[in-house]
Amino acid sequence: MKVTRQRKQSDEGAIPPYRQIQAHLQELIVSPDYGPGDRIPSERALAEQLGHSRMTVRKAIEALIAMGLLERHSTSGTRIPVPRVARPIDSLAASQGFRRIIQAGGGTAGNKLLHFEQAHASAKVANRLKLDEGAEIVMFRRLWTANETPVCIETSHLPLSLVPDLAAQDLIAGESLYSLLHNRYGIGVMHSEREIGVTTCTEMEARLLNLGIGTACLLLQVQVHDEKGQPVEFMRSVNHPKLVVFKTQTETTSSVAT
Repeated sequence: MKVTRQRKQSDEGAIPPYRQIQAHLQELIVSPDYGPGDRIPSERALAEQLGHSRMTVRKAIEALIAMGLLERHSTSGTRIPVPRVARPIDSLAASQGFRRIIQAGGGTAGNKLLHFEQAHASAKVANRLKLDEGAEIVMFRRLWTANETPVCIETSHLPLSLVPDLAAQDLIAGESLYSLLHNRYGIGVMHSEREIGVTTCTEMEARLLNLGIGTACLLLQVQVHDEKGQPVEFMRSVNHPKLVVFKTQTETTSSVAT
């Protein structure tokens, strides 16, 4: 029993102190007590509270700044960033696609294709796409960034019959999915139905979004239809709770954004 306790203490001691402080601060900034724009305690206060040197605290803070979870201002200390992406929920503006939404807000959009496959529709996906369970679909997942900071993970499902030759390279090349649907497959005017809720992020989502496992995230589910009402896409989007907000826009603002 004594040996086990010593081994546990040794394992905990193997974690660098700044990593322990970093984990503590990550829990702090995602707690209900803090929100976008709030200032965290000073390096001196944290050093005294946690029993470490200011240099060690500073290293932990700089790591979180590099991850986009904190930002430093010379006059106002270190704060939680305000949202980098405002996702419109109005049908006109939201139909732009995520890249144009980020660009419309003055940011630089990027995405990384995480997964691409032809698969068989689960009961849930089949219901959303009005297909038989087990029908052939295309499924792909992308990580979106704004100014090189991860902000959301989107997983799309499309009937294979609509996009029989869609390939991973098409998405890696960077062309908008909706431009591909229009230009290559002749799918015209599209409209969508949206559901906004909350979900807890999985281990993979937490790792990609630089969050703790189980952190509450903003969930957006979208069903896209063509002009005939035929389902084109079912998309599930997990959004960073501190870097993404959903908002309505006035008609004038929507017109400018498009």
